[in-house]
Amino acid sequence: MINRDEHTASLDSRPLLDVLLDAVAAICRFVTGVSLVFLTAIFGWLVFGRYVLNDTPTWVEQVALLLVMVIAFLGAAVGVHEHTHLAVTAIRSAVRPRLRIVFVVATDLILAGFGGLMLVYGARLTMFKWGSLIPLINLPEGLRSLPLTIGGALIVLFSLGHLLRLAQRRDLRSDTFE
Repeated sequence: MINRDEHTASLDSRPLLDVLLDAVAAICRFVTGVSLVFLTAIFGWLVFGRYVLNDTPTWVEQVALLLVMVIAFLGAAVGVHEHTHLAVTAIRSAVRPRLRIVFVVATDLILAGFGGLMLVYGARLTMFKWGSLIPLINLPEGLRSLPLTIGGALIVLFSLGHLLRLAQRRDLRSDTFE
């Protein structure tokens, strides 16, 4: 068991960037968890309203779509940070270590590029749609694509963090067959 002083010392020895990226990922996990709980609760209200009260709450579908966007894109960004995103590591695992590094770098660069596209085009879409309102809940339509924009920015940030750790020879990821 680690005592408090050892735990604090181990956190102090970690680079600030790693601590910050872990904190951002933790916030994203919290937001997606709360969103999932809220999504479950409003669907419970939908079923209760429809079958017990015979009065279907019409706003649930629109709010659910927003929550699904938050869960999907923030969850994907956390997956990039924690290296749990969908990846095919069979080829990387089958090659020599030097070539494996090339594949790891290429994967991180492709993810950063994809996140950059999500950020740029998501921001454009968010700004374009901000002036109109989502029916039934009267919130800006741009809120639908805002999680895409934020998720893209986080994917870029987390991918660049991986590349920086790799360049500093502090990358702890390993490719395994599971």
